[in-house]
Amino acid sequence: MNILNLLFTKDGLTYQIAKNKSIVEEKSYFKDEESPENLITDKLDEVLIKQRFDEIHVISALNHFTLMPEGFSEHEAGFDLIAFNAPVDKEKEELMLSINEKFKVQFYYTFPKNFYKKIKELALPVNFNFSGEKFLNSIQNKNNKEIHINLYHNQCEFFAIDQKKIILYNNLDVNSEVDFLYFIMFTLSKIGFGINETHFFAYGETTENETFISELQKFVKNLKIVYDNIPNKNFILN
Repeated sequence: MNILNLLFTKDGLTYQIAKNKSIVEEKSYFKDEESPENLITDKLDEVLIKQRFDEIHVISALNHFTLMPEGFSEHEAGFDLIAFNAPVDKEKEELMLSINEKFKVQFYYTFPKNFYKKIKELALPVNFNFSGEKFLNSIQNKNNKEIHINLYHNQCEFFAIDQKKIILYNNLDVNSEVDFLYFIMFTLSKIGFGINETHFFAYGETTENETFISELQKFVKNLKIVYDNIPNKNFILN
C-alpha cells in the first residue's frame, strides 16, 4: 500500500511517501523572501501527481485553531472561536474538527480551501488531522506538571499539563529561537508552573533548534529530548 503523508506548517510543506510502512521518500519545502509566491501550491501539485497513492494522510500545523472540551457541539461557532486567536477568511478556509479522546478535548481548526480541494479532487481515502491532536495523542503523561514542546521550522507548539489535565495549548509562529524561550517562560509565569517542579519534554526539530534547547537547559533542571527528527523519521508524521 502506498500512502502519502503531508504536513503543512507556516510557509512550509513536508511530505513522506510510505510503502508497506517503510518511508521511501521524504522532503520539505519552505518559503523565504526569495521564494515565488506560489511555492507551496506548486510543490503540492508536484507531490500529488508523483504516483498513484492508496491513501493520503494530512496533518495541519497551521496556526488557525481553538481548543474546546470534548462534547462541545456548536460547530457553527467554530470560525468565530478561531477568530479570537487568528484572523479567518471563510471564503478561503475550510473548517475542520479533530477530537482527542485520550484527554477529552477537541480542536477546531481551519485548512486552506485551495489545498483541501486539490487533495479531495483525487477521490482517494483522505484523513485530515490537526498537529495538536496528533501530538497530544503521542504524549505519555506521568508527572504532576509537564510542558511538552514540539519544534518545527520557525514554529513550535506546546502543551502545559497538570495531573493529566490540559492547562494550555499554543501554536507559535516565530522567527527566533529566543522567542520560543520567551513564550515558554512567559507561559510558566502566567499559569503558576514553577521551573524546578515542572518537567519539560522536547520533540521534533530539536537539532535544528539547538540554540533554544541549550538556552532552555540553562533555566530548567528537568528536560528530556523525547524525539529528534532525522531523515525519514518525522515525529508528527511517523
